[in-house]
Amino acid sequence: MPRAILIVLDSVGIGGAPDADKFGDEGAATIGHIAEACAAGKGDRDGLRAGPLTLPNLDGLGLGLAAEGATGTLPPGLSRNQLGGVWAHAREVSMGKDTPSGHWEIAGVPVPFEWGYFPDTEPTFPKEITDALIERGNLPGILGNRHASGTAIIEELGEESIRTGKPIVYTSVDSVLQIAAHETHFGLERLYDLCKIARELVDPLNVGRAIARPFVGETAETFERTHNRRDFAMPPPEPTVLDRAVDAGRNVFAVGKIIDIFAGHGITHKLKGPGNMKMFDKLLEAVEMAHDGDLVFANFVDFDTDFGHRRDVPGYAGALEAFDARLPELFAVLRDDDLVILTADHGNDPTWRGSDHTREQVPVLCMSGQLMTGSAGARSTFADIGESVAAWLGLAPGRHGTDFLKAARRGSAS
Repeated sequence: MPRAILIVLDSVGIGGAPDADKFGDEGAATIGHIAEACAAGKGDRDGLRAGPLTLPNLDGLGLGLAAEGATGTLPPGLSRNQLGGVWAHAREVSMGKDTPSGHWEIAGVPVPFEWGYFPDTEPTFPKEITDALIERGNLPGILGNRHASGTAIIEELGEESIRTGKPIVYTSVDSVLQIAAHETHFGLERLYDLCKIARELVDPLNVGRAIARPFVGETAETFERTHNRRDFAMPPPEPTVLDRAVDAGRNVFAVGKIIDIFAGHGITHKLKGPGNMKMFDKLLEAVEMAHDGDLVFANFVDFDTDFGHRRDVPGYAGALEAFDARLPELFAVLRDDDLVILTADHGNDPTWRGSDHTREQVPVLCMSGQLMTGSAGARSTFADIGESVAAWLGLAPGRHGTDFLKAARRGSAS
């Protein structure tokens, strides 16, 4: 029985979303603009990387073709030389450009409702929420209470937070309430407990996530966010392909923040590591542990958090190339009937205005010894990914999406 490995390169969009103008993102293209910047010498950084964007393994699976299909333009450094597998580009139907919407739709469940957002005012949070958070969390008060960049607000208010014991509470254009606090002075477990309270408080507002943002350091110059971030997410509105797999007696291995995104639903094993390279080690570990019929679902978040939001083109390019260089390690441990799908949940164009996600199409790069080389073209929903995984694993179909790999399977009548 085959296995499936589903990998989300967080925020690695390819542009061309037909409704991008509704989000103020018409023209955004994460991969395309990074490639253009690298070709123009704007992706160079001493000790990190230099020259054109070089992604031979992703390109061989059809990344260049998917980007061209989405936007009509082939990014510099990529090609039309597909070496194997099936490529596609997919559009999101969920009403957002955030992490939960993208992942849930990838797993077969589009989000049919609008998320709750906080206004860009000061203070930004309703008084009843902050009062309850202070009382139930036994806090001397809170800092922030506004829209902000996470790194900037920690630099600004971190010393005061340590001195007063008040956590930093802030949001962004996403449907989130974020709480930053020092790992030792405030306490990591105390921060997690506070975010659990926040999760309850924002449930009536349909807010997608309460996020714990721990940091270390003693001064504004030395503060660093750690990899002990934890997302407390609203659960998906209906069973995903993960739930269907577990109900069928399969193992589902969640690598990275997948367990947080799905609020623990439909997951039997979790593996985490600090940073993309450690996360790749955990991915390989999960594949080694997976038995017949199991699903491995991984998220590589550094592209988004470390480089997209920080508008760091050289850093983003270097992270893509480092990830691409490790793909042969995954290819080497696959069975002939395993299915690997590499995709993304949204965009985060580091050349774009602001510091938030961008509404984009995503690449869908599929490989297996049982697939003929070809294209599945444009997919009208990310849910086609989840339904293709379900069909590959012999699971019951869901209500959304279609299996786009059936015709490409070796021995298919079509």
